[in-house]
Amino acid sequence: MAKKTKPKLLFVSESVTLAHFARPFALSNRLSASDYDIHFACATPYQQFLGASKHSLHTLPSIPPEQFKQALAKGNLLYDFATLKNYVEADLALIDTVKPDLIIGDFRISLAVSARLAKIPYAALSNAYWSPYAPKHYPLPCLPLTRYLGLTASNLLFQRVAPVVFKAHARPMRQLQSHFGLPKTELDLRRVYTEADYTWYADLPSLFPLTNPPSHHVFIGPVLWSPPVPEPAWWHHLPTDRPIVYVCLGSSGSQQVLQVVLNALSREDVTVIASLAGVTVPLPQVSTIFTADYLNGDAAVKRADLVICNGGSLTCQQALAHGKPIIGIADNMDQFLNMAAVVRVKAGLLLRSDNLTAGGVAEACRVIKSTPTLVSGVTPLQQEIAGLSDNRACARLIAAVLVGFSQL
Repeated sequence: MAKKTKPKLLFVSESVTLAHFARPFALSNRLSASDYDIHFACATPYQQFLGASKHSLHTLPSIPPEQFKQALAKGNLLYDFATLKNYVEADLALIDTVKPDLIIGDFRISLAVSARLAKIPYAALSNAYWSPYAPKHYPLPCLPLTRYLGLTASNLLFQRVAPVVFKAHARPMRQLQSHFGLPKTELDLRRVYTEADYTWYADLPSLFPLTNPPSHHVFIGPVLWSPPVPEPAWWHHLPTDRPIVYVCLGSSGSQQVLQVVLNALSREDVTVIASLAGVTVPLPQVSTIFTADYLNGDAAVKRADLVICNGGSLTCQQALAHGKPIIGIADNMDQFLNMAAVVRVKAGLLLRSDNLTAGGVAEACRVIKSTPTLVSGVTPLQQEIAGLSDNRACARLIAAVLVGFSQL
């Protein structure tokens, strides 16, 4: 009897931030190599974190993280038609090489076209706040106009133009679908980010309730991941006589914001452990700040009493999983949408990066310390994450998808 061929899975990261790399990689590692032939594709910037992965690895180009970061900061298009067309060509070449039974991608929006052209089922990993079935909400991100007009006037203007801007950001995908002769989705950026045969939300349902989502839109819960880095030399020698604050502004964090945070905390009665994520800053000359280029986020959050991050979902979910309150210093729309839910359930505080001061950071720390509800509000979310930590759920979902398509 011939040996049964294992289903072949292709995980794809759009390698513009660490979170979009981390989620598909962590999800792929939950699966058994004895059950699946697993392939993982990402761009070179994050291949340093692949370590001793047993997957079949592939290089797939993405726009540079710095280009992505600058486009977000200016409110420019993240992807134009030419870029997306090149993406589709690269996607199709990889798909032809791997010949997967299922593709799972994170923010690789071109796969909504590539996978359909290749007639391969495609599941998109996304955040629920980008769902077309979530409340439509346009928090004002940090843009150049906020520096010149102030927050009040900028917000009034932004609320008027945001729907038009979002449609403009969705237009290149409409052009791409038309170019390849595929049905066109509506001009809604939320549709662009979640367009797939299956949409899986790496979030907590209680934080982001959806209104009547279709059956192929499913919450899979937080997908937690930490970089496989060695402990720094100071790890086992941290002082224990003060609260510990973990600072991680992520791969999209700015040097200026990190500097303000560290300066503020250097004057507080706390011990700071900071993941610099490649950012170089002059450190305050104090003995209470400990830094490393990267830290194991899970271990760092576990040791900390408070987490200060950029408000993105990856570090926030790590903090919530360990029951730690959050100060999110948000910059882009993604971070503001995530932190809006964290603040709503009293699990943390939101600060803006465009008007951040050392005094504001210090005051937020004091508010967290003196407000019991900002600590106790985290507990239900910690329990919810624990209830969604069944690693077999992902395998069951993938198996159901493969069975469903095999019967078509």
